Amino acid sequence: MDALGQITALREKLRYHNDKYYNQDAPEISDYEYDMMQRELRALEAAHPEYADENSPTRRIGGTASGRFTKVTHAYPLESLQDVFSFDELSEFYTRVEGAVGRAEYVVEYKIDGLSVALEYVDGVFVRGATRGDGQVGEDVTANLKTVKDIPQKLENAPPHLIVRGEIYMKKSVFDALNRELELHEKPLLANPRNAAAGSLRQKDSRITRQRKLSIFCFNIQNADELPITSHTESLDYLKKLGFPVSPRYPVYTDPTDVQREIEAMGETRGELDFDIDGVVVKVNAFAQREALGSTAKFPRWAAAYKYPPEIKKTLLKDIVISVGRTGVLTPNAVLEPVRLAGTTVSRATLHNRDFIRQLDVRVGDTVSVRKAGEIIPEIVSVELDKRPPGAQPYEMPGFCPVCGAPVFNDEEEAAIRCTSASCPAQLLRNLMHFASRDAMDIDGCGEGNLQKLIDAGLVKSAADLYDLTVQQLLPLGKKVDTWANNLIASIEASKTRDLSRLLFAFGIRHVGQKAGKILSNHFGSLDALLASSVEEMTGIRDIGQTTAESIAAWRALDQSKELIEKLRAAGVNFIGEKTARSNLLAGKTIVATGSLTLYTRGEINDLIESLGGKAAGSVSKKTSYVVAGENAGSKLQKAIELGIPVLTEEQFKTMIQQEEV
Repeated sequence: MDALGQITALREKLRYHNDKYYNQDAPEISDYEYDMMQRELRALEAAHPEYADENSPTRRIGGTASGRFTKVTHAYPLESLQDVFSFDELSEFYTRVEGAVGRAEYVVEYKIDGLSVALEYVDGVFVRGATRGDGQVGEDVTANLKTVKDIPQKLENAPPHLIVRGEIYMKKSVFDALNRELELHEKPLLANPRNAAAGSLRQKDSRITRQRKLSIFCFNIQNADELPITSHTESLDYLKKLGFPVSPRYPVYTDPTDVQREIEAMGETRGELDFDIDGVVVKVNAFAQREALGSTAKFPRWAAAYKYPPEIKKTLLKDIVISVGRTGVLTPNAVLEPVRLAGTTVSRATLHNRDFIRQLDVRVGDTVSVRKAGEIIPEIVSVELDKRPPGAQPYEMPGFCPVCGAPVFNDEEEAAIRCTSASCPAQLLRNLMHFASRDAMDIDGCGEGNLQKLIDAGLVKSAADLYDLTVQQLLPLGKKVDTWANNLIASIEASKTRDLSRLLFAFGIRHVGQKAGKILSNHFGSLDALLASSVEEMTGIRDIGQTTAESIAAWRALDQSKELIEKLRAAGVNFIGEKTARSNLLAGKTIVATGSLTLYTRGEINDLIESLGGKAAGSVSKKTSYVVAGENAGSKLQKAIELGIPVLTEEQFKTMIQQEEV
């Protein structure tokens, strides 16, 4: 490929990855890989100035203002920084600076890995906040920024006009807690704190942003020329005085050797910080010197960002052990000969899943290369095949859960391998939350925090243990426990009368949701009848397929399931189903409710349809008998009209079900 072809290809790749990183908060490559691609393009453009392009990714900041938010034109551009990757390159920066302005002071700060924003204050009141975007135009995210507790809403003794630049980030501890919660609810996990922060700040619903507990470090006064401040350190001190959080560390040096020592020290301790950094920023301190140095189209000439190289170390893989997550997923982990990596000692690394192990062909006894993904999670990136010991065997995932001994669900089309037992101790908290949830046994007072207290106290080891709790056992567990304890015991007692359909859903059997629970309850009438049925009988029931039937059969065969059932029976939990159809008025009819309803909630109208012998469906097809349409019914209503399916208002539906025949 000729030079122009290489340049064109690199520009397209960088534009694609810019969009993934800045606009979609979903990067596909590491920062280092991106930086090296940028560097290659800059070198090619320098060698071939005839192919210069003002719109090249080397000359423009990668983000854009999306259409989700109102666009904001920045009064002062939010510039990017020139990256350097070695101390030799940093020395070139000092040479350029001092060649232009003479001896200089340099401030050294953490380079926070987050999302850059501008905060605007008028007469001390926070009036607007915007993302960086492309540096000239960003997005108005004021409502979301007002949910960030670190950002002061009103300033005392503030100037008439103030624009502050900062970096929104998510603390590592908050990120870990958020991923634990997402895991409990079987939702996709967030990749890293930077993406989590960016995605959280750009939510249309500011309530979601509030829940994400974002933080900010402020690092610049954009309109400092309007204030009696002459240096960067003065500006940081002034921001602190006004109540803004700033970098916890910003020493000043004149000797580049001292700057290098500081960068190395910051790198050694970065693993101990509760926030991510992807480097260190070195800035000229004096504003007068900054003004003399000026800026390029993209970067200020008075600052450089030293990027830590991705630290990769070689070590010995001593063993592979399996951990079981709270959703039952089996995750392989490498036990390593301890090695120092990115400021911390690493003795374990994730192997992700079965497919990852197969791809690398990693084996016990191998010499492996380890890095920290996103500077957080250690992972193995390669295997030294020439150093593999004789007799090293390919690793196979276990066929049984290492925690409870239950068989695992091993689907070749899915990377995740799961424990099949709903009673597995590793899944206890999630299973208890599901068992007590509103659509299952509906036990008030069983939120995540309270259930964790019961587990930690050793009072609950399975859902059946809830029915053995006493008020006296609960009293030592928290504040206002008298009320909570009495209410919880009363709610647990009330749950004993729940219908069998709810209990079947509460068991957490794979592929058995609310709908399947109702169908099975109606067909068999009792839990014992279901337990005694064959797979063939279950698959003969409408809407119960082979996968669901086999999942039920596998679950009921487990010793843990048998023990759970007998404990619930002894506690007096109802095992009998109430026939939900109170008449056959809608027998054989499939009805779809759509749009905004006023007489019923969606759940109420679906329950009513099924109580009259009909089938409540979620999509319109030729088999649909009626569509009940509320306001803003949309595509389902349009499809019903196209197929000639009768459409009813809520009032017409109510009149219809009051008749003796349909």
